[in-house]
Amino acid sequence: MSNYIPTLKQLQYLIALKEYGHFGRAAESCFVTQSTLSAGLRELESLIGMTLVERTRRLVRFTALGDRIVEKAYRVLREAEELAAIAQAASTPLSGELRMSVIPTIAPFLLPRLLPHLRREKPGLKLYLREETSQSAIESLRHGHADCVLMALPFATGEVDHAHLFDDPLYVAFPKDDPRDPPPSIAPELIDETRLLLLEDGHCLKDHALAACNRPELRAEAMMMGTSLHTLVQMVDNGLGLTLLPEMAITGGILANTQISARPLASANASREIALVWRKESSREKEFRILADILQALSKAESRKPVAA
Repeated sequence: MSNYIPTLKQLQYLIALKEYGHFGRAAESCFVTQSTLSAGLRELESLIGMTLVERTRRLVRFTALGDRIVEKAYRVLREAEELAAIAQAASTPLSGELRMSVIPTIAPFLLPRLLPHLRREKPGLKLYLREETSQSAIESLRHGHADCVLMALPFATGEVDHAHLFDDPLYVAFPKDDPRDPPPSIAPELIDETRLLLLEDGHCLKDHALAACNRPELRAEAMMMGTSLHTLVQMVDNGLGLTLLPEMAITGGILANTQISARPLASANASREIALVWRKESSREKEFRILADILQALSKAESRKPVAA
């Protein structure tokens, strides 16, 4: 058995090469030269006596053992980063660096109101934000690129802890000159599936909207063509159909300067759960719960604002 213990720097090099698949780009991400990164990985392989990466002129291919070690390396680096966070969190919660991923159907509507509040409440907090889809955000959390994720549930998150923040009701948005004069709230059966516009695959809001409607034919007939909620709003405003929007987006002003009306979706589960998610048994759980409390307080204040018709 080898007594050699890899250094954290070598594990960082290995992870970077796995993520970028290219020695040059991996070296740039680690702020070292390509020769330094390559030498560090060769030393790692030499000392453990096994090949982790097969090198060719065109490809970088990880061996089965290399893939296994990369998975372990993510965990080791994540734990190493949390060592420093433990002491800081104990002395001053929510200070120092915090990396949070936020999904695109939340980020532009909640963050502009959240960030000024956080700066006032927690001036020592350096919050680094990354906007990405739910699946990518969970992968970032699992690999240690993100400390927590602000997202909508339900979603297949795996083994995580989370704090419920608030429920975000869904609305049906349609052109104001729609001749059918919709009622104060719209039942799913009144939605014309041939006119329904939804986000493309990869956005969990699409699945939340379809689940709330509970009409299997909508999945087959609706047009999955929006790359963002703002894109969907522009299409609706140009008379191309109707869509489903979360209340958060409407309160955040997404319908400003449009000729679009919005009515609540009248179904038993016509909302999504907004939650803060973090790794199970994280040493920063206390901080995440404090952050969740701040977000909950903010949501209560925002809920008093009227929703545009």
